Amino acid sequence: MKEIVQTAGAPAAIGPYSQAVTFGNLVVTSGQIPLTPAGELVQGGITEQTEQVIANLKAVLAAAGTDLDRVVKTTVFLADMNEFAAMNAVYEVHFRAPYPARSTVQVARLPRDVRVEIEVLAERH
Repeated sequence: MKEIVQTAGAPAAIGPYSQAVTFGNLVVTSGQIPLTPAGELVQGGITEQTEQVIANLKAVLAAAGTDLDRVVKTTVFLADMNEFAAMNAVYEVHFRAPYPARSTVQVARLPRDVRVEIEVLAERH
């Protein structure tokens, strides 16, 4: 059965979507952008924005009954692939081996003109 995940620890959905959906032991998050839980855009560059995105993902995953260690796949959307190394430096602090599968793509534009958006698939405990 599909269940909707919602937490005040991450920014509220700003459209017709859920922060995450669970289906059995699978957790699928919507893409998280660098907004605070209050909905304010984080100031700074790719490093600060990636930190906020991961903080949002942690909150959503916790609300779903899991955590970053149970993530099996991530998709990273970057506004500029030249910022990959800086994003990756933050990413590897939060994700431990064995690392999840990952796709990283450069996109033409992201919501609110942010630098990074990340979505994940995880297994629930």
